[in-house]
Amino acid sequence: MNYYVTDNTGASVALNDIPEVSYAAFYEDLRVKLSDARYHAAHYFALPSGDRMRFFLLLLDDAERRVLITSHATDYYDETALPSLTALHPQMHPFERDISERYGIRFDGMPWPKPLRFPAGRYDRRSSIENYPFYTMEGRSLHEVNVGPIHAGVIEPGAFRFICNGEQVLHLEIALGYQHRDVETAFETTANRLRQMCLAESVAGDSAVAHATAFARAVEKLARREVPAALECERAAALELERMAMQIADTGALCMDVGYQLGQVASEALRTMTINTTQAWCGNRFGKGLIR
Repeated sequence: MNYYVTDNTGASVALNDIPEVSYAAFYEDLRVKLSDARYHAAHYFALPSGDRMRFFLLLLDDAERRVLITSHATDYYDETALPSLTALHPQMHPFERDISERYGIRFDGMPWPKPLRFPAGRYDRRSSIENYPFYTMEGRSLHEVNVGPIHAGVIEPGAFRFICNGEQVLHLEIALGYQHRDVETAFETTANRLRQMCLAESVAGDSAVAHATAFARAVEKLARREVPAALECERAAALELERMAMQIADTGALCMDVGYQLGQVASEALRTMTINTTQAWCGNRFGKGLIR
């Protein structure tokens, strides 16, 4: 199949340079490639383009360290269901669910086409957390536990539904995004790079450095600006500090959940050391302002 081939260090790619193939060819090629462990989908999304809907795929080839980019298209009002790749390869489920929720595209054979994250401006405005299709199980000994809508552990909007049989958790389901802050529109309606960077840092409390780095690299690639090697090394160190702090925090939370207090206290001490290092570097324990 026809792909535009680049790598993760490449510059931005013009949409007109991305090949367009039939969905039949797209489906058959992905059916085979995703069976090979060397390939996995980095992103698959749709965008309205005039009177058509164009779908873009970024496929990673780990063996050759390449990024393969291709697309397919349908008429904007074409209601024909596309064969679902999720039915063959579960890794495609978040992408197809998001496309379906945003634009009403139907995927034939999708195992469970439930909403992904309740994005703003979605196709089905009737869908809400009140009628979210949580998985259900019946039984006199079963008990449902609902956590949220603001979860104390992550301090972000999120509903968690547990199905328990005594102490045994049989099923856990997470619903995110129903309190949408519309960060995308805030990005689009300002040309102020400082405000955009502050928005990126505020996407999620546990990944200010990661989102700020992603935004900075996106702007640099679009502007075709070379980044000094020393700056990239500093960003890598900042990302590693953030990863360490949050994974240590999660380890502590797991210890607390199972009643292992010594592990929890040790993790908290290690996390404090890590975030204090970030604070000594940039003045903020969570790395806000560091990438900026």
